[in-house]
Amino acid sequence: MSRSTFEEEIRKRGQLIYTNVGDSMLPFIKQGRDVLVVSKVNGRLKRCDVPLYKRDSGHYVLHRILKVRDKTYVTCGDNRWQREFGITDRQIIGVLTAVIRDGKEIPMTDRKYRIYVHLWCDFFLSLIHI
Repeated sequence: MSRSTFEEEIRKRGQLIYTNVGDSMLPFIKQGRDVLVVSKVNGRLKRCDVPLYKRDSGHYVLHRILKVRDKTYVTCGDNRWQREFGITDRQIIGVLTAVIRDGKEIPMTDRKYRIYVHLWCDFFLSLIHI
């Protein structure tokens, strides 16, 4: 059985469904509990979106956008303090559109999720200067 890359899955199917590895997006996304739905990107992303991107080192990362700049993004995991600068559209593979938890899909448009995101982002951004 052949394995495809994240990029190939999104190109073929328009989305990628997978389980994450790591704790950088706690408390919202938890390894071993959540299944992630990452969809093809259409246009520039916005503050608080959660892109899946590939670092130049080849590592895949799923972090939240804290700031949108002219040609780059500033990202950070919800469970991290270290921001990552210079992420470009070229590196972005897709954007998180839903989380499946206990068999129930939580779209990123869900009201409770949006409240969490804005409380978290507003709190985090009040602590740092980008």
